[in-house]
Amino acid sequence: MKIPIATLVAAMALGLAGVAEAQQPGPETTVIRIGLLRAYEPVLALSALDIPPETIGIAGAELGIADNDTTGAFMGQDFELTVSTLKPGEDIGPAMQAFADAGVHFIVTDLPAADTLKAADLARVAGSSVLNAGATDDSLREENCRSNMLHTAPTRSMLTDALAQYLMWKQWRNWVLIAGEHENDRLFADAMRASARKFGGDILEERTFEDAGGARATDSGQAQVQRQIPVFMQGLPDHDVVLVADESEVFGSFIPWRTWLPRPVAGTAGLVAASWHPASEQWGGAQIQNRFEKMAGRRMLAKDMQVWTAIRIVGEAATRTQSAEPDKILDYIKNPDFSIAAFKGQKLTFRDWNWQLRQPILLGEGRSVVSASPQEGFLHQTTELDTLGVDRPETACHLVP
Repeated sequence: MKIPIATLVAAMALGLAGVAEAQQPGPETTVIRIGLLRAYEPVLALSALDIPPETIGIAGAELGIADNDTTGAFMGQDFELTVSTLKPGEDIGPAMQAFADAGVHFIVTDLPAADTLKAADLARVAGSSVLNAGATDDSLREENCRSNMLHTAPTRSMLTDALAQYLMWKQWRNWVLIAGEHENDRLFADAMRASARKFGGDILEERTFEDAGGARATDSGQAQVQRQIPVFMQGLPDHDVVLVADESEVFGSFIPWRTWLPRPVAGTAGLVAASWHPASEQWGGAQIQNRFEKMAGRRMLAKDMQVWTAIRIVGEAATRTQSAEPDKILDYIKNPDFSIAAFKGQKLTFRDWNWQLRQPILLGEGRSVVSASPQEGFLHQTTELDTLGVDRPETACHLVP
């Protein structure tokens, strides 16, 4: 079979054009480096189910990077994650210097408050920014706020306000407060008192649970707890709810079902407020839960979500600005029009007076989500999300550019 020369020439031309097109260089890939600085050490918990997995936070970061790369690929952007895990109390200075040397300008932290603040100050010297995904201390958003420190972790006051709103919505107004004696327990108790004043709850009596040590998880320890807790709870005035402030995991999980009077428990045990819950599947949450579980082999925890959100914030800003320049990315994040979708029913934005991320708070008990705050009827002139935590008129933050 003969093929006309003209046809062959045309085919060759098309082929050469295809080769030339294939050889055209694609968009140059720009690398955007994000760091995760965390403190982790396996800790004992009252329930073995509450021991944080070793991958907590890291798994959220890895999913966030994968999501960033999905959109970044179209823009010639490649996101790289560098993880530095320290033991509690270990100096963060060398890790921060390593980030600076590697050109990491956005550092997501899961650290205690003091180390988070130190990280922000070291990052400022290096021209970098910190996204706090771990510390709930209000002081980091108030008297110790920093212009290069943003927060995806909610504050304690946001968590306790979320609880208080729900209790008031249920018309459970009379509370008793059982607090531990460690510093974080006292901070949670302080936040709970402030929420009571803010929304009209009445704390009728407070008691302190002393940490006497001992192996409460043993057979003899469990029997002892079953006898001691009801006695400890005797003589309280009639109340609707028992509030527990036990971030230190000394006694809180032993309070539900062991009270002298049959009463619901809330706070750090019982009904617990958090940025996320492993059972959350509303507002498209099933989609991220499924992807996370496929990748990590477990359900997504609150800290995973807080880290994921921080990573996605950087990715969203980098994609929107089509830039890898840290200043351009940070300026876009701080723009009043910036928002991020995080499977919570509405877009999340930053408070420009202290760079705290506004977000609904989920209230969960055990294996289910009970409610989400802010609750119906709690109004605000700007956004109902600002009914949770410290509002602009009350802030002690004075940001320095």
